Amino acid sequence: MRLRNKPWAEDFLKSHPEIVEGSPAGWHGRWKEKFGNDGPLHVEVGSGKGRFVTEMARVHPEVNFIGIEKYESVIVTGVERLLENPVPNVLLLQEDVQELTDFFEEGEVDRIYINFTDPWPKNKHAKRRLTHENFLVKYRNVLKKDGEIHFKTDNQELFEYSLESMTQFGFQLNNVSLDLHKSDIEGNIMTEYEEKFSKKGMRIYRLEASLRK
Repeated sequence: MRLRNKPWAEDFLKSHPEIVEGSPAGWHGRWKEKFGNDGPLHVEVGSGKGRFVTEMARVHPEVNFIGIEKYESVIVTGVERLLENPVPNVLLLQEDVQELTDFFEEGEVDRIYINFTDPWPKNKHAKRRLTHENFLVKYRNVLKKDGEIHFKTDNQELFEYSLESMTQFGFQLNNVSLDLHKSDIEGNIMTEYEEKFSKKGMRIYRLEASLRK
């Protein structure tokens, strides 16, 4: 993804603390207090322009959603989306997923979404994949004992890698789909990339992974 520099982005994000939480480490273990309710906490890592996490929050008002996106030039679109159509049960973090355990307490998160992440196809870049063991250990730390990861991609090689990586790391795979849009899985919310790829006739791969008891 080619990023366009937006020199105004930093000030824009800071001007909307009701949408972008600027000090997430300060809410470590206290996100229920932040949202003001006891609803489940779902987190999307690499939330991009925020379409998925925003629409999920709209469809599931009983759940609290957090979208984490590293690049300020990308996350601004999510902020603009929420300014136009506010959704009270979603917050955005302009942060690096590498710092996940700084933001969430052990066992605080009910579900993690990973959607259309960069496949990093070269083997030397494997550690950058969001389904690499280095990230899985962070997910396992913040997920509840019955927590889940929901993963979608258009990239077959990344999907196969993720199946193996998650299984070896101790996750149990559920609802594995090799062609999501032809499956009987209900309630799918599409991301921007998913809509783009599906219009081209490309397969969408999906899985759910849960922590083994």
